[in-house]
Amino acid sequence: MVNYWLAKQEPSGPRGYNFEQLKKEKTTVWDGVHNNLALKHMREMRSGDLVLFYHTGDERQAVGIMQITSKPYPNPKEDNERFIVVDVKYKKTLKRPVTLDEMKKDKKFKDWELIRISRLSVMPVPKPLWDTILNISEK
Repeated sequence: MVNYWLAKQEPSGPRGYNFEQLKKEKTTVWDGVHNNLALKHMREMRSGDLVLFYHTGDERQAVGIMQITSKPYPNPKEDNERFIVVDVKYKKTLKRPVTLDEMKKDKKFKDWELIRISRLSVMPVPKPLWDTILNISEK
């Protein structure tokens, strides 16, 4: 069974990484997560799961979909084994980005972590919300 996730990334700045880079590179290691709850979510990721790529900062919008291609494993760049990474690959660009403001206007999203815990960088996406975001992106 496929699980659905959202992962945030600052698209610009010194540690910035954007969806267009992933599209060009085709694969990357999703790293840099240190928040305990976000790490807990990452530990639940499985190969084949789908992830909304969300640009933070000034954009604040879901821009595309990537797919998990590995189990979580310790980040080789970190000394602490609790910091994990997953491998991801480019899957699809959304027809159009779906902004945080659009989601906030829809009552379906009011209890979701993206709205309630704004600093959380990795979170599950309930299937009905996933479908709603994809539908909004098609309009």
